[in-house]
Amino acid sequence: MDEPVIDLQSDDYFMREALRQAARAYEAEEVPVGAVIVREGRIIARAHNQVELLKDATAHAEMLAITQAEQAVGDWRLTDCTLYATKEPCPMCAGAIVHVRLARVVFGASDAKGGAAGSVLNLLQLPTLNHRCTITAGVREAECRALLQGFFAEQRQARPKPNNGG
Repeated sequence: MDEPVIDLQSDDYFMREALRQAARAYEAEEVPVGAVIVREGRIIARAHNQVELLKDATAHAEMLAITQAEQAVGDWRLTDCTLYATKEPCPMCAGAIVHVRLARVVFGASDAKGGAAGSVLNLLQLPTLNHRCTITAGVREAECRALLQGFFAEQRQARPKPNNGG
């Protein structure tokens, strides 16, 4: 039996760590997404969105965590690693996930507008690509979703109201 044992308590624990990263993004006025990468039961990378800080559209939590994990492993292949992200990966991040050959992706909140791990499309399990990831969705989903919804509600409130004539 070569299938990895999926420990739901560990998933809960590691998603809590990703949520801590998402909270750091929220405090920095970034879209609150956090990610951690785990290898052999240990976190080897932690990151949160830094798009605004770095003025870099590719500075998503998943992308930054992948770069850290590659450095920790000493290779671009992350075949024995699991990514935990508070939000379903976008197409850019999903493409990178496939390229580095992550074994598994665990996410909290799905993304009905741009999710690339099953909501809008599923790049992580596309049969024509050279690698497919195992996906576990909905871990600590309510907390992940609440953080995102709270952030965007605040963003809408902070916007100036349009002047409708008069």
